[in-house]
Amino acid sequence: MSFAKPLSLRPNPAASPVGTAMVLAAGLGKRMRPLTATRPKPLVEVAGKPLLDHVLDRLRGAGIGRVVVNVHYLADSLEAHLKRKAADLDIRVSDERGLLLETGGGVAKALPLIPDDHFLIANSDNLWVDGPVDAISLLADRWDDAAMDALLLLVPLARANCHSGLGDFHMDANGRITRRRPSKVAPFVYTGVQIVSKRLFTDLPEGPFGFMLLWERAIAAGRAFGLVHQGLWFDVGTPPAIGKTEALLGRN
Repeated sequence: MSFAKPLSLRPNPAASPVGTAMVLAAGLGKRMRPLTATRPKPLVEVAGKPLLDHVLDRLRGAGIGRVVVNVHYLADSLEAHLKRKAADLDIRVSDERGLLLETGGGVAKALPLIPDDHFLIANSDNLWVDGPVDAISLLADRWDDAAMDALLLLVPLARANCHSGLGDFHMDANGRITRRRPSKVAPFVYTGVQIVSKRLFTDLPEGPFGFMLLWERAIAAGRAFGLVHQGLWFDVGTPPAIGKTEALLGRN
């Protein structure tokens, strides 16, 4: 292990497999306190294992063997965990100990570790259960490099378990997405899983910045799309959400 068009239900014959995933694991986990006082949020356990391991299991199931993980808060704990639990994966660590770069800045810093033109990004603090077909494979099948710079896995607001927000995006009949307007409700929530093209990462600001900057560029160009998740999804952002998630998982 080294550290360092309309969207139909038919597979896209031009799709290429996803070879690399980046897992965002550098956040401070403030909403998960006091559980994150002594451990990073990705190592908080839900249903018997750390949130990070749930994500790694999904990546393994989709056949992705190269994984980039960014680290900042309690980074030594994360690196030690990856050495113990992910020896079967090619793990590459993007070190943000010196400065937390937020979502967009963190991915931008990690680009030299990612050899592919398009790749998967997954948050480490959301938990999802696949439907009849695993969600990552569905995203890969729908990816159309000629038409897309970002393809987001979305879940209907009504099925966003443990989520208290107003939704994130609207989606038209062709799958193109637009942002929720301020103080309004949107029907879809971003699951924390997406495929993006390196084309998004041009003319970047210095220092930290969020991914919304990149999404807005893709939306303006008509190159941001969504795909509806067919399984379960949980926003495990606070300590009370852990028990609710475990109870819902037990019933399903």
